[in-house]
Amino acid sequence: MPELPEVETIKNALQKAIGYANIVNVCINDNRFRQIIPDDFAQKISGSKITNYQRIAKYIVISLDNGYSIIWHLGMSGRVKICDTMPELEKHDHVVFETSKGIVIYHDPRRFGLLSYCKTDELTQNKIFKNSGLDPFDEKLTPKFLHDKLKNKKTAIKIALLDQRIINGIGNIYASEALFEAKILPMRESLSLSLAECKNLIAAIRDILQKAIAAGGSTLRDYKKPDGSLGYFQNQHCVYNKTGMPCPDCTCGLKNGGIQKIVLGGRSTFFCPEKQK
Repeated sequence: MPELPEVETIKNALQKAIGYANIVNVCINDNRFRQIIPDDFAQKISGSKITNYQRIAKYIVISLDNGYSIIWHLGMSGRVKICDTMPELEKHDHVVFETSKGIVIYHDPRRFGLLSYCKTDELTQNKIFKNSGLDPFDEKLTPKFLHDKLKNKKTAIKIALLDQRIINGIGNIYASEALFEAKILPMRESLSLSLAECKNLIAAIRDILQKAIAAGGSTLRDYKKPDGSLGYFQNQHCVYNKTGMPCPDCTCGLKNGGIQKIVLGGRSTFFCPEKQK
């Protein structure tokens, strides 16, 4: 599933390529996603002009001059394709946006994504976002805020980082990488983190996410940027999917068999038993 850096990369690519174009027409070839695309989606969106792009958690939100916003989640295998002219459509090209500056295609083999709309002034009250936590880059995300959220939680800190009601947008890859950078074991009880450790963790989260955005995200399976190229932050992963390998500048490979893998909350988790405490 695309995480925050991948979604930010796609949002930026759309903004750069399509900009504030007019949406001339919307063709929905298959509306059977995890949430059915509204029957009137094409009617609400066609004929409008794009006025703004933003990312909320792992969603792309595109605001329009008619008072509505498109809400778009790419699910497990979704990707966005941008073309100058209408191409020959491929299998799983489920939604086509024809704009005054090009063609945008939503391709999703597994159809776990979401495409909907709501009134722009009601975005924060929308059921998708109303219980969402702070964005990792929100200035309200302070060490005290995080410490207060964790101080009564016995759950593992890795699981807490995946709780979108606390901090939104962090997924499995970047939770492992941020905890490694902050030198915190992923299985530590959340309430055990000190205020200083919360400060270090927030700094690590932001640093990892910024580096991943700059690298265009991580390509492990399905993810591709809208131009078809791959992200390359996976080449900078320190622990994720590196079981048995030594982490950077560490003797863990000699002492403890290298990076270890465990399962927390049903998700693969990677860590260095030497550096992380």
